[in-house]
Amino acid sequence: MTTHHHAPARRGTRGRLALTGVALLVALAVVIAPSPALPATSAASAAQEGAAPRLVITEGGTAEHPAVYRGGGRTVGDITVEADHVVVEGYRVDRPKAPGIEITGHDITVRDNTVRRPHGGDGDGLRFFGDDLKIQRNTISGTSNRYGHADCMQTFADDTPPSRRVLIEGNRCEDIDNMCLMAEGPNDGEGNGHGVTSDFTIRDNYCAARKASQALMFEDVRNATITGNTFPAGPHHAIGLAIGSTGAHIGGNKVSPHIAYEVGIDSSSRPGYAGPEPGGAP
Repeated sequence: MTTHHHAPARRGTRGRLALTGVALLVALAVVIAPSPALPATSAASAAQEGAAPRLVITEGGTAEHPAVYRGGGRTVGDITVEADHVVVEGYRVDRPKAPGIEITGHDITVRDNTVRRPHGGDGDGLRFFGDDLKIQRNTISGTSNRYGHADCMQTFADDTPPSRRVLIEGNRCEDIDNMCLMAEGPNDGEGNGHGVTSDFTIRDNYCAARKASQALMFEDVRNATITGNTFPAGPHHAIGLAIGSTGAHIGGNKVSPHIAYEVGIDSSSRPGYAGPEPGGAP
């Protein structure tokens, strides 16, 4: 089988640029931060290059009152969240250094954003790490394998935490060279062996993957529920389950007749599987 494993280079952490004045936390209220400020040197550099400033969020809210960052259609260079209890919505990210959006933390929602044509790095649109994450109604398009294995979304667990209780809903992955989702747990052979990646809900997404063998790939990811998604022609099969990706529940997806089969699975991922009869290897 071909699962388009990622080169080790994609596991590196891109350089961080902390912004001052990005987050204003108001007690017992949501935070609205449509125009984070750049340090003077960074602003000057961005102006010289004609680039939009980066949005780096390092301050969150509480479970009852999350920090809300509303873009209102504003364009930023890319988005990095390293905080808990955060909502990021309504930003445009055009030709960012990949990944266009990266989130790490607990209770983070990323919704109604647009990422277009990420470049450099490994070319990914969005990466996520942590617990209780919601990725909803985003549009990610134009990832290119000229930079690596360019997925719409990806998570792994080596120098980053495993991910649990993740909702991926109503997103559009368009013109994606590699996979719409590559999800790798800590025991996939490349991870750090600590913790569990589990409890993903992937529903009502549009997933146009062009060159990978599968549109969604899970390695060492337990208890994935995959329903109501649309898979147009492109990959050989829609979903791959491998390396102990047990407990998957799959149904109600729309799969192009030009895709050979909906689900590929290995023997280690069979326990707890419920869904259409697998058609072959993952």
